[in-house]
Amino acid sequence: MKRSDSLIKTYKETPADSDSINAAFLTRASFIEKHAAGVYALLPLGLRVYSKIENIVREEMNAVLGQEILMNVLQPKELWDETDRWNGMSEVMYQFKDARGKDIGLGATHEEQVVDIARHHISSYKDLPLSLYQIQTKFRNEPRAKSGLLRGREFIMKDMYSFHLDDADFKSYYQKVIKAYFRVFERCGISAKLVEASGGVFSEFSHEFQTLSDTGEDTIYYCDKCDFAQNKEIAKVSGGDKCPKCDGKIIEAHSIEVGNIFPLGDKYTKAMNLKVLDKNGKEISPIMGCYGIGLTRVLGTIVEIFHDNDGILWPDSVAPFTVNLISLGKNQTAEKIYASLIDAGVEVLYDDRDDVTAGEKFADADLIGCPIKIVVSERAENAGGVEISDRKKTKTEIVKEDGVLDYIKQLK
Repeated sequence: MKRSDSLIKTYKETPADSDSINAAFLTRASFIEKHAAGVYALLPLGLRVYSKIENIVREEMNAVLGQEILMNVLQPKELWDETDRWNGMSEVMYQFKDARGKDIGLGATHEEQVVDIARHHISSYKDLPLSLYQIQTKFRNEPRAKSGLLRGREFIMKDMYSFHLDDADFKSYYQKVIKAYFRVFERCGISAKLVEASGGVFSEFSHEFQTLSDTGEDTIYYCDKCDFAQNKEIAKVSGGDKCPKCDGKIIEAHSIEVGNIFPLGDKYTKAMNLKVLDKNGKEISPIMGCYGIGLTRVLGTIVEIFHDNDGILWPDSVAPFTVNLISLGKNQTAEKIYASLIDAGVEVLYDDRDDVTAGEKFADADLIGCPIKIVVSERAENAGGVEISDRKKTKTEIVKEDGVLDYIKQLK
């Protein structure tokens, strides 16, 4: 993509209503646009990053035999009445009457609808286990909409629901999803911890995936040696205590929740009369699990973790472009490099603008945060090629023009 053809309009100043690092940098760098509290649009750069996160999530959910569906945003009251949740969700769920006077809600979560789908399509043990997921916009009347993409009223989420004949099968699948979630976050560049958390009547196996961040609104206690970790809400330990699982030390830290998984038991299948026949011909209510990842929340979390004073430091796997190519009065040479990289399948943002200074181009490159920067200039040509550096500013080299592609491949 060429800057001269793009919708990228960066800002030097942080918007007055930016209440977090991710909101500030993503807005200034033209990844998102705020339209109301907790309501953001994804602009071209933001959508490129989001799409990469989405693809990672989809690949890992498919790998644990999740089948993708797409459920409805509009939810009829009658469906929620079956589980007696319509009134209980009124504070967080957007509810209204349509033109026919029917009560409708905007989907805040989809347990009811996925069970409704399942009861029309499964009837036997031969149909189980079954795991269905979607990637869709959720709407929640969040009273504390804040922190940019971390706590919104409209956001994109992957929610998956599994159905099992018995608790043993559920627990086995639960462990598979834990591993899949770790793969998701690792591929997104995030180091996550599996944290025990409150879950009401389902608390025994309720877990959050938390990543350490000084700006996080959660507090967790974790061991410096083993995998023990608990959310402050249920913690029976404090910072400095001895770990209850080993001889390690308990550390207190702020964190951001990037995913959660928990059992639903037969709460929804019983309430909605979903029955299947087991191998002995006996009717049972399947056991369910629920598994969520906020995709736009992950996007915001990455920025909270990976940034410096100048802008974003995107991990390679989710960066909007691999290369930010800058021409300083050497458009002919830059065009050749741009074409060769595009032909090789390298994602390139080419700053071909002639009406801005070199300083502005460099500042924009740092703000947007592509992993690799290539500068084509007279100074670099006099030194024997073009200047290539990484966004972390740990390495800068002059590379011959015909060696640019090979050099980038070894950097990646």
